[in-house]
Amino acid sequence: MKALLLSDYKKLEVVELPRPEAREGELLIRIHACGICGSDVHGYDGSTGRRLPPIVMGHEAAGVVESVGSGVRGFAAGDRVTFDSTVYCGKCFHCKRGEVNLCDDREVVGVSTPLFRRMGAFAEYVTVPARIAYKLPEGMPYAHAALIEAVSVAVHAVGLTPIALDDTVVVVGAGMIGLLTMQAARLAGAGRVLVMDVDETRLELARQLGATATFNTQGEEAALESMAEIVEMTHGRGADAALECVGATAPVKLALDSVRKGATVTLVGNVSPKIELGLQSVVTRQIRLQGTCASAGEYPACIEMMARGAIQVEPLLSAVAPLEDGAMWFKRLYEREPGLLKVVLQP
Repeated sequence: MKALLLSDYKKLEVVELPRPEAREGELLIRIHACGICGSDVHGYDGSTGRRLPPIVMGHEAAGVVESVGSGVRGFAAGDRVTFDSTVYCGKCFHCKRGEVNLCDDREVVGVSTPLFRRMGAFAEYVTVPARIAYKLPEGMPYAHAALIEAVSVAVHAVGLTPIALDDTVVVVGAGMIGLLTMQAARLAGAGRVLVMDVDETRLELARQLGATATFNTQGEEAALESMAEIVEMTHGRGADAALECVGATAPVKLALDSVRKGATVTLVGNVSPKIELGLQSVVTRQIRLQGTCASAGEYPACIEMMARGAIQVEPLLSAVAPLEDGAMWFKRLYEREPGLLKVVLQP
């Protein structure tokens, strides 16, 4: 089969690899679409330590069941499916509590570390446990279905965040996850969703997708002006909640500065392993600061919301391209080409 292999850092090549076989409890899926995740782009240069070459990356995918392994129930060849990126054991303390994203033996499709290696979906075929697969509605395009994983991350983060009816919610970062988080926050009952970013093109997209207001926070003066405006909009208090979708010191500070006393700040982004944190600002204002990891059972709800158009992904698609062009698209994303958001590859 054809596969896009990360043979060395910053070196991607289309190669021929043996086609995998579905083992007990697994599905063999012929991939029709696989999105390039920001974590793949960061893994491309080795900065995350979670894409050790050689590895076939890719975990945002959809396709058709080619064959089923022994013991599989509920799936048959020809089924249109997507799958979770998290491979969980189903047996540990956290799995039994429904916290499959926190599984003690968690692995991730398309990721390789010193502890595990799971070949991903930038290939014609991939095998996954049937327990992490979900059937797709007939009318959903594969390129859209490949984004269900990203939608589930946003929905999980919003689900962890206490949002009351008509609350004001700030989303910091208007990348793929931020724009999906903004939409999920509206569905959760937020009366106003305010979006911050340093890229005016992405802020315009946020407005098109329903942001109540947007703030370009490029530079210290612009950030201060944005905070003053948010305070004014919220009767001098600040927002009721914030979701930070970048994962670096400056945007985390923006999220903390934007909220009222007693608010919740949910950290979704994970770009920097370490950040500086204004501890006194958190403690003296009794801010609830929490992380969120992947998703935990939200796929069916995400599929339903996307199918009825409650969450839109089409405006987020920058390009749908053949797998053979994958190295070029990775390079363009890695170099942060203006205007590029989500690229989906088709084997």
